[in-house]
Amino acid sequence: MISDQQPEQQSDSGAGESAGESIVDKSTVTVRRSPRFFNFMLLGALIGAIAALVLTVVFPENAEFGATQVFGFLLLAFLTLGVAVGAVVAIIIDRVISRRGKTVVVDRMAAVGPSDSESPDAVSDSSNSDRD
Repeated sequence: MISDQQPEQQSDSGAGESAGESIVDKSTVTVRRSPRFFNFMLLGALIGAIAALVLTVVFPENAEFGATQVFGFLLLAFLTLGVAVGAVVAIIIDRVISRRGKTVVVDRMAAVGPSDSESPDAVSDSSNSDRD
């Protein structure tokens, strides 16, 4: 499977060089997937809120505290716990997935030709915007 992908990469780099691009540098990088930590923490917070609601409804009402106060206390505790557990789960998944990372050789390309004449304008525009 890897040998099938190598000829495609070689043909792409040859086409890029003829279109006004040249290879500046080659380096080896590791490519892998990673989980979205915010989504895991948000899911943990949602599960914590549901757990707080269920515990508030299931247990009998306390004579000292009202149901909304108990829900507020439990919500504060379980939201924090849920976000923390979600972050830990995302870290564990990230560590497991990082073992499956693939090492590939990448080419850093530099554009040669008409696009170089536009770059000084972009630099002068950004320096003018810094003065304002």
